[in-house]
Amino acid sequence: MAMANVGDLNDGRRHVKLHHEHVSNVSSTDYPGVYPGEDHSWDLQRFKEKLVVQVQRLSEKSIELDLVGVDASIANALRRILMSEVPSIAIENVYVWNNTSVIHDEVFAHRVGLIPLAVDPRLLNMKVAEETPTDKDTIVFKLDVTCKHRPKAPRGETDPEKLYINSNVYSRDLVWAPAGDQTTVFAEFPPRPSNDNILLAKLRPGQTLEMELHANKGIGMTHAKWSPVATATYRLLPHIVIRKPIPSQLCEKFQKCFSPGVIEVKEKSKGEKEVVVANPRLESMSREVYRHSEFDGMVELTRIRDFFLFSIESTGAYPPQDLLPESIRLMREKVRTLKRAAEALKQAPNEDEEMEA
Repeated sequence: MAMANVGDLNDGRRHVKLHHEHVSNVSSTDYPGVYPGEDHSWDLQRFKEKLVVQVQRLSEKSIELDLVGVDASIANALRRILMSEVPSIAIENVYVWNNTSVIHDEVFAHRVGLIPLAVDPRLLNMKVAEETPTDKDTIVFKLDVTCKHRPKAPRGETDPEKLYINSNVYSRDLVWAPAGDQTTVFAEFPPRPSNDNILLAKLRPGQTLEMELHANKGIGMTHAKWSPVATATYRLLPHIVIRKPIPSQLCEKFQKCFSPGVIEVKEKSKGEKEVVVANPRLESMSREVYRHSEFDGMVELTRIRDFFLFSIESTGAYPPQDLLPESIRLMREKVRTLKRAAEALKQAPNEDEEMEA
């Protein structure tokens, strides 16, 4: 995908420099983007011009995107909110009616609690712990599986799947039991596990699992089972600067110093060769090129400090393209809360004035 207008990548102020054995220029200024002797007063229009959000890859469960023009504190805040404060649905209470398997009730309850559920959290309210569950705040699943001998199983067969019925209990065995108007609310996307093939237990003839499972809305800060992302990471865009032409006979060696696809070797006139940086985002920044003295002074490895390559994998509660907007929405709520607190503090009477009065 073509890169959007992300400013001058050769601007030294934006570079985090990688040397042989250390990294320099790692710290931003006390006020990111503000430099002494220059006017960097806040301007919304200028911020909009510098801000770039571009999707590089989107699939059913994951998204890779570029976030450009913000400080690391903002990017990291969005990442942390994604993991710990964007709500999702997970099984919280397990009511065991019958369990004759080899797995203890508590262990099995822990296992099913970690099953990612494909339920839109925006359609459910947070449940207050002391209150009775309702169709507005609780999703109910039922599990009723009994293992039996399979009729006419081949003699001498050792595969449990062919010998028995229900020898394995999978997440797909959870059956949603709608209550109230949930059939209408969840008509388009009925609640279900995100992955149908999660193994929960192994049974043998005569063993039974029968239970009722209540799923509630929560956040990852309370327990990791409520985190809506499997991974939420970012890294800075690698930037490779070729300071001097690479000798033709060393082009292939130079190419092998980088991850595959980063450097291309092109033919010039008269059989000469040259190298070009084809796709720097593939580079792992191993600094292998610094180990070879013949390339001293020819190349500089940097990263762009305000160019973040985000990789987000959804557990299934949200489409991956909705996760970052949800994180931004929560951050805006935090800012509004802080603003109201600051305004209230400003309007509060001064304690010194009260004492003097």
